Amino acid sequence: MATMVDVAELAGVSTSTVSHVLNGTRHVGNDARRRVLAAIASTGYRQDALARALRRSKTDSIGLVLSDAGEPAFADMAHGVEMGAAKSDLTLLLANSSEQADRELAAVRTLLERRVDGLILARAADSSDDVLDLIREAKVPLVLLDRLDDTAAVDQVGAENRESMHRLVAELTSSGYQRFALIAGDTRVPSLRERREGFFEGVEAHGLLAPVVVDGVERREAERMEAELRAALREGACDCVIACSTPLAALALSVIRNEGLSIPDDVGFAVYDGFPYPDLFEPALTTVRQHAIDMGREAVDLLTRRIAAPDERPRTVRLRQDLEVRDSTRRRPTTA
Repeated sequence: MATMVDVAELAGVSTSTVSHVLNGTRHVGNDARRRVLAAIASTGYRQDALARALRRSKTDSIGLVLSDAGEPAFADMAHGVEMGAAKSDLTLLLANSSEQADRELAAVRTLLERRVDGLILARAADSSDDVLDLIREAKVPLVLLDRLDDTAAVDQVGAENRESMHRLVAELTSSGYQRFALIAGDTRVPSLRERREGFFEGVEAHGLLAPVVVDGVERREAERMEAELRAALREGACDCVIACSTPLAALALSVIRNEGLSIPDDVGFAVYDGFPYPDLFEPALTTVRQHAIDMGREAVDLLTRRIAAPDERPRTVRLRQDLEVRDSTRRRPTTA
């Protein structure tokens, strides 16, 4: 097996020059660099990644733990993190907690054992403080993704959930809707809780009737949530349904369809995050879209800055969401 010494002898340079070319630790002239790269190709030399990591106290890897990798928004965030990691020449290790605190803790512990240089974490709904304590004790840089915590002194990136809900309520009210059903879901999740709070602020600002709000964990309480929405529709308690996530939208659309109702003729419908191809739905769905890929890239930027400058003050970045108005909330005729 070829060694660094073999590469240096063939290239006619010192082993330190070979090391600088491999690790980018010092500028090497173009001619010497070309000779080193040619010698590496000729000898088939492969750098020992583990030994290199031990020498540098870095592994050039980062960990990402998602709460639900199957949800479209989180899949896009993972894509953005992957793009950001590749741009920074970092290896990405990915784990999925499936909204389970014990799996989240196990994933974080495994990534720390693999000596990742930093972690990006979208916390599970019932995430415990043990996770943050473990990361803090390991002194590994951390960025919270999407699900933010105002009490945690760490870098974070998420969306402007309250502001976007204000804009959505204003848009729907201007289209003639007055009685809303909000499918809020599991409000232990910070982003869902913020959307719920923004919704009530919007309802109060526009002097609307008391809304119907359906809370609950969709995996455990789907039947109850469906029953509550079904009752609201049958009683005429709402003329527009807002779903606060893609899984909640699937639940709501199923109820609306099973009740034989037409969107938007019988009831309007809007969704947060939404489906990958909303125009394929009939009617096309009004969607509040967060820039999930950009969120993932921003998380990597925050993490690499934190790795380079561990003593800087933590930053929180919130990205604006887009309101995509489509036929599912088509303007309703005013009644005399």
